Amino acid sequence: MSAAPLHVLAGALCDREGRVLLAERPAGKHLAGLWEFPGGKREPGETPLAALARELDEELGIALVEAAPLIRVPWRYHERGLLLDAWRVTRWRGEPRSLEGQGLQWCLPSQVDLATLAPADRAILQALRLPPHYLLTPADVPQQERDAWFERIAHAIESGERLVQLRLPLWSKDAVRELAGALLPLARRCGTQLLLNSDIEGARLLDVGVHLTGAQLAELDARPLPLRQAVGASCHDAAQLAMALELGADFATLSPVMATASHPDATPLGWGCFEALAEVAAMPVYALGGMSPALLPQARASGAQGVAGIRGFWPGP
Repeated sequence: MSAAPLHVLAGALCDREGRVLLAERPAGKHLAGLWEFPGGKREPGETPLAALARELDEELGIALVEAAPLIRVPWRYHERGLLLDAWRVTRWRGEPRSLEGQGLQWCLPSQVDLATLAPADRAILQALRLPPHYLLTPADVPQQERDAWFERIAHAIESGERLVQLRLPLWSKDAVRELAGALLPLARRCGTQLLLNSDIEGARLLDVGVHLTGAQLAELDARPLPLRQAVGASCHDAAQLAMALELGADFATLSPVMATASHPDATPLGWGCFEALAEVAAMPVYALGGMSPALLPQARASGAQGVAGIRGFWPGP
């Protein structure tokens, strides 16, 4: 019988400037020199929050005041499995300091190089970076509405939306790339990530993200873009989520959670199935299919990063 996964708590300390605290793994330890979120293993009889409070006291000399679940990351190092249980820590008493000889640094999540983090901790950083909403353009937009949709997407970006997929199957590939290029200055100024649907080469040319289809997940054998460019993946079951993780995707959409008019023949997952799949995904997962911004609390309670959608997500002009 295999050993139960080691339950490890991690605290993402977030200060008033939006920075997070990272700790360097010391020499002589596994993954020495890489950075991670502070924390440690849960002891028998401890609740997760009590374990996190004890670890932060022992490592940093601070008293935990307020924290909320962020993401749970099942992982395996060699033969040992672990569950990395990350919490967003927003209030504490005391000034964090190194009590175990570890290096410490405060960083904006957007400025952290993923390659410098321990592999299991990269999903935690992505969960901190990614917003609660993921907007997709409607599939039935004709290319003649280019100017109107430029204005609508720009308005969404200016209104605070930070993750947008250009999914325009009725357009030529060049037209979608042109639209993305025109939106890029505003998107970069506002901190919004643009993703092209399935167009890996276009994403490379424009230095934007890509959202992979299920067919691409089955075809690719390596992550198609550098770590600085977002890679999302469309998933519908555990097998596709596993392929997305193997490719190094930054996040996934899981659908359909509820019945949708666009895919009337698809069997909805329901919140129970969604939660079970998201629990083992080891990456941030957006709920897609029958979603609206009003369903964000339900999605979060079911382990989602947030909600993704089309019609109900675009702010009015």
